[in-house]
Amino acid sequence: MDIRAYNREAWDRQVEAGQNPWTLPVSPEEIAKARRGEWSVLLTQQKPVPRAWFPPLPGLDLLALASGGGQQGPIFAAAGADVTVFDNSPKQLERDRMVAEREGLTNLRTVEGDARDLSMFADQSFDLVFNPVSTVFMSQVCPVWKECFRVLRPGGVLLVGMMNPDFYIFDFDKADQGILEVVHKLPYADADDPIECEKMMVKGWPLEHSHTLTDLLGGQLEAGFQLVDLYEDTHDDLVIGEYLQTYIATRALKIGNLA
Repeated sequence: MDIRAYNREAWDRQVEAGQNPWTLPVSPEEIAKARRGEWSVLLTQQKPVPRAWFPPLPGLDLLALASGGGQQGPIFAAAGADVTVFDNSPKQLERDRMVAEREGLTNLRTVEGDARDLSMFADQSFDLVFNPVSTVFMSQVCPVWKECFRVLRPGGVLLVGMMNPDFYIFDFDKADQGILEVVHKLPYADADDPIECEKMMVKGWPLEHSHTLTDLLGGQLEAGFQLVDLYEDTHDDLVIGEYLQTYIATRALKIGNLA
């Protein structure tokens, strides 16, 4: 199965349904606040990213990676950054263009593509890469980190939100009912489980992958990044969130170039 192609169509359906919170564009009021310097964004579900994680935004070349939906990208642009929103879903990118046109954000552009291949961008094109929880929809993550390292300038910042891999050990249907039963081996992928894959496809949902901490964290180190900070977050709408920190957010720096 072509996971990227399937998930592109699945995310387009999520946009059309209008129920997924990651597809709902920011309001004019939020843009106005960002223009005054009063902004916050999410890498995970609940905790805002610490402002100290960001360099000053005015004039910053920022890649909002797999970050379509008309949310973080327009906020960054309103705060003064030169923003490129890169996403696999055409309709998610439509959200960003809609907000940009509505608010006159001429410093925002959109690019559709696969996060594993950023070859349309030259080496050292950006000062910051912002990647909210999206690696779960990618079959591979190590190539993503290598591309992020390449397109960042020395001293550049990589901010990533990711799912705790342990989230995927439970029976998903029972977890929705408040019953936590361990059934899946890790690393987990919907596409490798015929029963779960069929359920997801019937619902029209994107297919997910748990990955490993070796790939999620160690992969950043292998690409050449220096991890300098992290925090955890959790779901506020699932029982599992009462027992497990379901998200991890990391801040990494590109110190020089990998030999």
